Order: sequence, then structure tokens, then C-alpha cells
Amino acid sequence: MTGEQAVAAGRTARPAGGPAARTAWNRAGAALLAAMVAAQVATGLHPRPILLTGVVVLLLAAGALAFAAAVHTLPRAAAAFGAASAIGYAAEWIGLRTGLPFGDYHYTGVLQPQLGGVPVVVALAWGGMGLAAHAAASAALPGGRAGRVALGAAALTAWDLFLDPQMIRLGLWVWHDPGPYRGVPLANFAGWLLVSLLVMAVVERTTAEPAARSTGLLAIYTVMAVMETIGFAAVFDPPDPLVSAAGGSCMGVFVLLAWGRRWRR
Repeated sequence: MTGEQAVAAGRTARPAGGPAARTAWNRAGAALLAAMVAAQVATGLHPRPILLTGVVVLLLAAGALAFAAAVHTLPRAAAAFGAASAIGYAAEWIGLRTGLPFGDYHYTGVLQPQLGGVPVVVALAWGGMGLAAHAAASAALPGGRAGRVALGAAALTAWDLFLDPQMIRLGLWVWHDPGPYRGVPLANFAGWLLVSLLVMAVVERTTAEPAARSTGLLAIYTVMAVMETIGFAAVFDPPDPLVSAAGGSCMGVFVLLAWGRRWRR
């Protein structure tokens, strides 16, 4: 066994805290996930849904962090979450000033607070869904680091099929050169994939235990896929069957792959 293999084996053998700590973190994550679902439902019914958008993101981020702490311990979970959020923030900050890697756009003043023109909750969304997408990829493809990173990046990019059209509806950001997908340029998704690859690589290196063990993080990814599909299909005014079908089918592929692997065990 090489030195690197020994370190990896040691990391895998160490439990992510005691059973009581793991139970506490999982319960906290479940409570935060339930609250996020309630807030998402409220955004679909509220006449001014923007008021609850930040709440949904905060609950998503906190729930992901709690579920990750149950698997990896809080220090490692916080490091992974912080690194993913920092990468997302840096990409947004650079994007606003250069048009790379997403395209030319700017945030409006609706989402506050902002740092350098980037809403703080946007960085938190990168962190929370970054952990969830990595868990989905790890469940679907537990063996092979490179495969998990690539699959996780695709899973995170699939979420943007929902995110961008919804945020444009709410007036949270504006594309300077609108594209064919509900005003979103196709180059945006290439940029998302590039940034998501970096997010997944950092999460993969930071966490100690296989994220496939985290049913909670996989549940967050699944809930986001289901809620957004239903929202665009029947709740938002007006409904948008195209976005519902595109986002639901793409995120749904990763949901089915992940849960299918778990059910076959």
C-alpha cells in the first residue's frame, strides 16, 4: 500500500463523528429541508415571491451543510461548503466584469446584501447545491473520482435549466444579449459546466467520506428537481411547460441514476 493509499484508507475508516452527532446533524438537516419545502411552496403562492427567495436559499445552504456534517464532520463539511461558495462567488464576480465564463449580464438591486455586485445568497446557492450535486453523483457513480467530478458538474449545471429562467422572471438579473432558452444564452451553460467542474473537484478533495452515504444531500437534490418541475408546470404564473420539461428531465436523469444505484444495493 502506498502512502497515499494509506491516508485514503485511514480517512475512510474514521467515522464522521459519533452516532449521536450524526443523528443530530441528520435531524437538523431534515428539519431545514422541511422548512425549505414549505418556503418553496410559499413562493409559488405568495403574490411577491421574491421576498421568500433568499429564505429558500438560506435554508437550502444550511440543510446541505447539516447533512454534509453528518457524513464528513462539521470542519470538513464547512471547508467543502466554503470552498464551493467561494468558487461560485469568484466566478460571478469575474463574470460581471468580463463576461466570462457565463456571458454578459448584471444583477439588479433586488437581492441584498451584495458584495462587489454579487448577492451573497448566490454564493451560498453554489455551496449548497454543489454539495447536493456531488452527493447525487457519488450515489450514481461511487467508484472513480474523475467520473464523480464530471457527473456532479453535469448534475449541478442541470439545475441552472430551472434557475436562470426563474431568476429572470423575478427580475434578479438581466442578460445583455438574451439567448434562445427563455432569454438565456447557450454559452451560459458551458460556463456553468466549467465552474461546476471546479466546484466538484474541490468538494471531492475536501471531503473525507464518500458522499454516497448522504441520503439527506441526495434528498435535497431530489426535492429541488421535483419542486421546480411542478412549479414551472403548474404553480408559477404563467406556467412554463418547456422549462419544466427541460429542467425536470435533465435533473431527473441524475435523480434516477442515484436512487436506482441505492435501491439495487
